[in-house]
Amino acid sequence: MGFETVAKIDRPAVSIFGSARTGEDGPWYGEAVATGAGFAAEGFAVITGGGPGIMEAANRGAVERDGLSVGFNIVLPHEQGMNPFVQLAATFEHFYVRKVMFVKAAEGFVVFPGGFGTLDELFEALTLIQTSKIRHFPVVLVGRGHWEPLLAWLRGPLSAGGYVSAEDLDLFSVTDSPGEAVRRIVDSYRLFADPPAADPPG
Repeated sequence: MGFETVAKIDRPAVSIFGSARTGEDGPWYGEAVATGAGFAAEGFAVITGGGPGIMEAANRGAVERDGLSVGFNIVLPHEQGMNPFVQLAATFEHFYVRKVMFVKAAEGFVVFPGGFGTLDELFEALTLIQTSKIRHFPVVLVGRGHWEPLLAWLRGPLSAGGYVSAEDLDLFSVTDSPGEAVRRIVDSYRLFADPPAADPPG
């Protein structure tokens, strides 16, 4: 079912993650709407977990800009249920299957502030990139003030202790700007899809 749904996505896509607990008047909701709209304007489908909060906002932005809005929902006891802005949907019982679809369908990840599920998706993607299990697609964190304490820990105890290398800290970027998040992923996709021509021999 998941692969059949992915096959219906007829354009490049981005996976957007963030808190299900963010209301319409909460932090980052408006920025997530703008991010979804920005990707739709660039011809990208927007994929989320299909639930409320940041997921709803990103799907909403895509729909309001006449884009394709995709939701990979999951059966959970709380905080989940398909938001009304999802146009193409699949519902999963297991996280690991759903994760495969997020990665398979996307040209990059945008990660807004969120809880354990958001962190899980973030570090799963970074692990796959670090170990070359997937190509190095862009991972963009939105909300510098929110992410900075985590980044300080990564640069401090984790890096100083030798648990990650300095190069590992370049596997993602951080911004406060929805437009910048869109630009980084769109530019990466275009470079990957249409690499520069090699210099002629001689």
